[in-house]
Amino acid sequence: MRYKRWIYLAATFLIILAGLASRRYSDLLPEFIAAYAGDTLWAAMVYLGLRFLFVPVSVMKTGIASLLFSYGIEFSQLYQADWANMVRSNTLGALIFGHGFLWSDMICYTIGILVCVAVDYSIEHRTASSNT
Repeated sequence: MRYKRWIYLAATFLIILAGLASRRYSDLLPEFIAAYAGDTLWAAMVYLGLRFLFVPVSVMKTGIASLLFSYGIEFSQLYQADWANMVRSNTLGALIFGHGFLWSDMICYTIGILVCVAVDYSIEHRTASSNT
């Protein structure tokens, strides 16, 4: 697909908007969705962002890299040095690096990335089979 990179970029921005909206309007969402949507969408954004940057890399490799990156960010929250907490104290730092380690975040990251991998693989497989 000729414009694949730009589709990933557009999808990344849509996911960012949905993630921010899930935090901003959490009081309007069901409690379960409000609690877990942001982290799930954050991981989806990581996957789509990597697909934008590295289009030729396979869906599976991008999924694994996304999981490793997301898990790395989550485990980094166990490190509580003053300078790291200063980065996390502003809005952008908090959105990127979070505040505290939660196992539920790891589950959300896994689900967000697995959904993206499944959809991406399905689209690639359908596109490849229609071109034959």
